[in-house]
Amino acid sequence: MLSLSLVLVLVVLCALAFDYINGFHDTANAIATVVSTRVLSPRKAIVMAACLNFVGALFSTQVAITVASGLVDTARFQTNDVHQPAEFAGKLKNPVEPVSRYLAGQLSPATRELLAQYAGDGVPSQGLQSAMVDDLNRVITRTDLYSAERFAGIALPAKTLAKAEDAAKLKPEDRANTNRALLEKGYPQELGSNQQVFQVVILAAILGAIVWNLITWKFGIPSSSSHALIGGLCGAAIIHGGLPFVLWGGIVKKVLIPLVGSPAMGFIIGFLLMGGIFKTLAHVHPGRVSSTFRHLQIVSAAAMAFTHGLNDAQKSMGIITMALVSARMIPEPVVPLWVVLSCATVMALGTSVGGWRIIKTMGHKIIRLEPVHGFAAETSSAVVLFVTSHFGMPVSTTHVISGSIFGVGASKRLSAVRWGVAQSMVMAWVLTLPAAGLVAALSYELLILMGLGR
Repeated sequence: MLSLSLVLVLVVLCALAFDYINGFHDTANAIATVVSTRVLSPRKAIVMAACLNFVGALFSTQVAITVASGLVDTARFQTNDVHQPAEFAGKLKNPVEPVSRYLAGQLSPATRELLAQYAGDGVPSQGLQSAMVDDLNRVITRTDLYSAERFAGIALPAKTLAKAEDAAKLKPEDRANTNRALLEKGYPQELGSNQQVFQVVILAAILGAIVWNLITWKFGIPSSSSHALIGGLCGAAIIHGGLPFVLWGGIVKKVLIPLVGSPAMGFIIGFLLMGGIFKTLAHVHPGRVSSTFRHLQIVSAAAMAFTHGLNDAQKSMGIITMALVSARMIPEPVVPLWVVLSCATVMALGTSVGGWRIIKTMGHKIIRLEPVHGFAAETSSAVVLFVTSHFGMPVSTTHVISGSIFGVGASKRLSAVRWGVAQSMVMAWVLTLPAAGLVAALSYELLILMGLGR
């Protein structure tokens, strides 16, 4: 079996590879309109996008924190995490030390009944083991697990101790990770860490996202790299431990609602902004309008590139941070500086390669763009991306810019938009989450067969 350190290295390398692919896959998000309107040459547009992607990635980590701690339950116990079920059952049946007395007091009536029937002369039944694990998963959500008297004599890392003392103020997922760390310290022989196998979950998630990204890039489909990664994470987590391993509240609030809401907002803002421009400049000579907006579109494209880095580069930061937290390398989901710099650099390099197939779809197939249209679409997208990044929502820049372009086109007349292209793009968006999840689930099984996580 590969060592944890090597598996963690693989996770980091694959996350950076995903960031690189995300860069060239989503280059079109920032520069398709400015290239298609011939405001900038492809080379100049790509250089600008790469530089501003890098700067944007350094600006915030709110989205990364959401990915690292708000989507998948990294603390949840499974039956195979109880390495010595007989000894653990014995400590709960006849509690002596303070931690065992506390846990015994938290057992459900069903667990107490099964424990009373356990004679202690062999491996506990599967039912008893499952019941004990269910109780552990309830305990890690509590705010009163830690007390100085209860954990006296148990060596705790300083940061874990500080968080445990302030458990009531922690976010639920943060509290669960802290409480799991406490229980692992309290039962170092009986309860094993899930860090090895969870690295495999994360690795499988990244592989699922990479494969789907490459498929959609090959066929020029502007799908979402962000949702490919999140779909992969959900698929790998479910195949690993079932539906409870996904934090569905976070998925709905931070992923599914923005999945629909962000392109809709892009459409609405693009429609209104373009309509306002038409009304305001209706009597201005078209040549003058075009000349003015050729300059303004450089600013809007720069804003789009900046916010693309602000939102998209953070997904890989979050994945690496999740891996470091689950590996107990860092105590909380705070993105280390080296992770920020690495992801920002790799995404900028990927952007510099460009994604010409997708640029063609975004810049020409949806609607024939003029500089004024490009300005309205990019400005609308930048506004949506900045707001969602501020609130830590890992939205798709592809969805947002596409929605904005549709809105800009519809403000002119509905027939100006090629709705057949829209239909195929929406189908790709709908398929991304389950398709990437399926590939990630298959990747997880393959990695387990190869000996990782065992």
